[in-house]
Amino acid sequence: MKKLKLTTALAVILMASPVYAADKMSLMLDWFINPDHGPIIIAQEKGYFADLDLDIEIIAPADPNDPPKMVAAGNADLAVTYQPQLHIHVHEGLPLKRVGTLIATPLNCLMVVDDGPIKTIADLKGRTVGTSVGGVEDAVLGKMLGNYGLSMDDVTLVNVNWSLSPSLMSGQVDAVQAYRNFELTQMEIEGVKGRCFYVEEEGVPAYDELIYVANPTTMDVGKIRRFMAAVEKATQFIVNHQQESWELFAATSVELRDELNERAWVDTLPRFALRPTAMDQGRYAKYEEFLFEFKLIDSILPVADFAIDITAEEFDQ
Repeated sequence: MKKLKLTTALAVILMASPVYAADKMSLMLDWFINPDHGPIIIAQEKGYFADLDLDIEIIAPADPNDPPKMVAAGNADLAVTYQPQLHIHVHEGLPLKRVGTLIATPLNCLMVVDDGPIKTIADLKGRTVGTSVGGVEDAVLGKMLGNYGLSMDDVTLVNVNWSLSPSLMSGQVDAVQAYRNFELTQMEIEGVKGRCFYVEEEGVPAYDELIYVANPTTMDVGKIRRFMAAVEKATQFIVNHQQESWELFAATSVELRDELNERAWVDTLPRFALRPTAMDQGRYAKYEEFLFEFKLIDSILPVADFAIDITAEEFDQ
């Protein structure tokens, strides 16, 4: 009888315990949580990751330069980063590959005061341009200026760090390289109307602003495919339920509940990749050539060396 009772008790314990635990994954963001990360946060809040047996740890970095390096070192499974930076990191020898897209269009623009003296990019001759980081930003600006017969020698660069809108509104600089879904709205909230020259309309090859990268030597293809399926479902929910998804997103942090973030949510929504795993090889090849033209890389690599379609049969395990 005692043996029967023990067996029954053990069976009850086993039935009450989960058969298996969700697969853990760590994701490092490019910056603190903001509307750019909408599909990730919505996938978490709606339980889409959990539905696919994923337990995702979302990490905001102390230094925005760290996430790709952490993935390359095997200290994180995925990182959100910028396509332009991916090219450079791979040329520097970091083991990284693009496995998905978060923001499928450029967000960068050259911003001026709408009623100011800069009506066309040609008007920047002899003027000042505020920047926050060099490298790719300089190449983008150089390409835009070149279309109007100008060069980098025709403008004065001023490092304004991340004080982009304030430096423009105060007249410290005549233009800034900013993000169209944030700084443009930030200026308007402050009562100053801005205007953007969009990089993809000024000769710069189109690119994916934000992408997911993994270390090809350590990545778990099955987990990444499930992750992408969850964020794709979240993106569909955002598109179909704009207000509801905003409220769900904003409820995750009091810092998100302001006019700037709410309006940025609307401006960012059409930029989310509807098919996160889909990849345009030609787009990546053209941007590689652009960086080579401006001497930011010293050779042109095959696209397969830095970007892949994670759903391709060659990755079936």
